[in-house]
Amino acid sequence: MQIPKSLSRVAIIFATLCSIAVAVCGQQSQNQDPDVIRVNTSLVQTDVMVFDKNGKFIDNLKRDQFVLKIDGKPRDVSFFEIVKAGSPNEESQLAAARGVSSKAGTPRPLDRGRSVFFFLDDFHMSEDSAHQTKKVLSEFIERQMGQNDQVAIVSTSGQIGFLQQLTDNKRVLLKAIERVRARPYKTHDITYPPKSEYQALRIDIGDRDVLGVFVDAMLRENSMLTRGQVEDEVRNRATSMLRMSANGTRTTFSSLQWVMDKFRAAPGRKIMFFLSDGFTLDVRNSDTYARLRDLTSLAGASTFVIYSIDSRGLSTGQADAGTPVVSDLTGRISRGTMGELPASQDGLNALAVDTGGKAFFNSNNLSAAVNTALDDASIYYLLAWRPEANEERNPKQRRLEISVVGRPDLIVRSRTVTGEPVAEPAKNKPSNSASQPNQNTEVRSALQAIYPKSGFPVEATLNFVNTAQRGDVLITSIRMSPTALNFDKTAAVPTASILLSGLVLDEDGKVVDQFNKRLTVSPKSGEDGKSPRAILYTGFSAVKPGLYQVRVVAADEKGGPTGGVWDWIEIPEFSPKNFALSSLMVGERATEPVTDAGQTSETKSDPTLSQVSVNITRRFASSSYLRFMTVIYNAATGPAATGNTPGGKPDLAVQVQVFRDNEPVITDPVHQISTEGATDLTRISYAAELKLEGLAPGRYVLQLTVIDRIAKASASQRFRFQVD
Repeated sequence: MQIPKSLSRVAIIFATLCSIAVAVCGQQSQNQDPDVIRVNTSLVQTDVMVFDKNGKFIDNLKRDQFVLKIDGKPRDVSFFEIVKAGSPNEESQLAAARGVSSKAGTPRPLDRGRSVFFFLDDFHMSEDSAHQTKKVLSEFIERQMGQNDQVAIVSTSGQIGFLQQLTDNKRVLLKAIERVRARPYKTHDITYPPKSEYQALRIDIGDRDVLGVFVDAMLRENSMLTRGQVEDEVRNRATSMLRMSANGTRTTFSSLQWVMDKFRAAPGRKIMFFLSDGFTLDVRNSDTYARLRDLTSLAGASTFVIYSIDSRGLSTGQADAGTPVVSDLTGRISRGTMGELPASQDGLNALAVDTGGKAFFNSNNLSAAVNTALDDASIYYLLAWRPEANEERNPKQRRLEISVVGRPDLIVRSRTVTGEPVAEPAKNKPSNSASQPNQNTEVRSALQAIYPKSGFPVEATLNFVNTAQRGDVLITSIRMSPTALNFDKTAAVPTASILLSGLVLDEDGKVVDQFNKRLTVSPKSGEDGKSPRAILYTGFSAVKPGLYQVRVVAADEKGGPTGGVWDWIEIPEFSPKNFALSSLMVGERATEPVTDAGQTSETKSDPTLSQVSVNITRRFASSSYLRFMTVIYNAATGPAATGNTPGGKPDLAVQVQVFRDNEPVITDPVHQISTEGATDLTRISYAAELKLEGLAPGRYVLQLTVIDRIAKASASQRFRFQVD
């Protein structure tokens, strides 16, 4: 399979330059309703992993080998399958295990990839731990992140800000890592000698050794008080410390709940790495245990599995040299606080074990823990059972136990509780009733969400160019399906209206551009009066160099679900000294061109090749040709011409590669780009096409690299696409 020669002399006209157009062909939207559990008719599901003593996943177990108990009572397993995380079938398997039928005929992404979350508990993290955590994150993004993975980096404090989003854009994730700092929520004891949080906990639960050490120390400082008075003072201050400390832990749990709630609709089983220096669980002065149980249930309902990592690495549990400690020659304080390290890890362990994950403690190789967990979570069993009538009437949290018959040697990991089922949301039906929600309000609300809704089928592709007349221009190409519209058939000409809104946001979430449109569509508004297969809209935004997110939301004005799509794009600096490329504008050619005798398709003489529509869906038939174009900016030129020696021309080379799962499947040899006939050497167009025949169905990345041999510089652009 080869890449044909450059089309640098051909100006490709893309459909993105049209304001509104109707496509003659297209695919169904990939969007679908989020998975839900149906009360009274649903199954309740859980994911289970089974390992041998060496940590190898056991993949040959059958349904009748599993014993499932709810509150100690055996239950029949109504649904049983083995699932590969990130596979195209995972969503439909999860839906089937909940008694929800997926939409028929909806194209699903092949090689969907994993959803991976890194939750940084920066309220309980030292500077050293934060630095180590940033290294782990950077290594994962650069080396371990899969081609189709979606990743989010979030924190307790929210310091990452607008970049706390699920994305496959590595530039966004690396920018998020740059914002990570330790922001410990420390509770200070203003008395001398100061006590630690764990020492306060020991005093509060009645440890006479620890209490005695601090009482003796205070009596040495103030002999006017009685021992009873000092004991009361020490206990009161310990209780006050614990209540203040509970606020930090409560904030951590609230932030974790926020993540699970906001990303509940993300497809498939979600892997979360919870990185923290640990915290204490205090049942006497806080509600942390109740909150922990709620988080466990929420994780199950939201299909999150948590892997906890102690970000301190290898730790002795002893205070560092800079921390003041109470003097105790009797050894009482050592006896009373010897359990401080495991106590700080109890919450981390509970979050992992109760959600079916695993905790990683006392190791400096945090990256190895991440890799082990990802391998660990790559495949699992999916079991489901039908709740009894009394459980539906009283849907409280219940204890879940799963084991394998006759195999006590196996390690079974699953969730330990099952919570209240989530009722299916009422479906919006077309209606002119005043009770129908205002669609404009729905659209505005959807634009503010951290994760796009998937009700109305809408897709978008982003491109950018730099022109001499308009500067940097961001082009948003939008595709909507008319099959989801409610046409007013009582009118003389049946019509439907689409409410379309979009935001262009910078990396801090500030709005730099927006649009709001009302598009009217009739069943015969397509080409030649035929019914449209898709509705296209193109928006143009003047922007400055930087990182941007574009959010697009669409809805049927007459009622029905709202759908959206988010995407990121980075606009490079187009200064005269900065060698750069525009984005890759990509279309599809379905058939071979008609050529004259003696010509090949590489001569590009056929006028049918001068136009191609941007493929907004990024889905291509395996029998087609992928055509792409970019603009090369600010290429250096050689010395001016002297005598008969030509000069003043750029020296550019190009290489095209196609990757699947980060492995190259096509690598075109580096070859020269012809600039003959180019009138503007600061903006040189380059185009080529790729024959897709022979590529197996799946998701790929096209990477174009242009090398400026004179300036010794290079620039690359990538485009994700799918072969069906």
